[in-house]
Amino acid sequence: MGVSGPIRVVVAKPGLDGHDRGAKVIARALRDAGMEVVYTGLHQTPEQIVDTAIQEDADAIGLSILSGAHNTLFAKVLELLRERDAEDIKVFGGGIIPEGDIAPLKENGVAEIFTPGATTHEVVDWIRANVGRLAA
Repeated sequence: MGVSGPIRVVVAKPGLDGHDRGAKVIARALRDAGMEVVYTGLHQTPEQIVDTAIQEDADAIGLSILSGAHNTLFAKVLELLRERDAEDIKVFGGGIIPEGDIAPLKENGVAEIFTPGATTHEVVDWIRANVGRLAA
């Protein structure tokens, strides 16, 4: 995890979901808020996402999932971070995630979930308060 400079966030679209507008909106909002953002593009595997986050010295990974595979994909990313001794990289996400799935995701290690209707300001404020050196 970076110790100086701006907060670094990897924004990723795992799985087969091809809808990336929300991920791009979040990536741009984070960039405009002064964060360094790496957007991985569509159809990334959890392995690719974790590799990118480690290589980029990311403070956080933001996953955008609209496909309904959120339980599987979040769990795999968290598992890989544990295996790679990179649990200091916080994982947050957004998309179409049923209310009943949010608590179990958080219990498994997802730091925050943003559902439809969350504003970009909410996401930026949460990251500033909870990620990187500012949260330390």
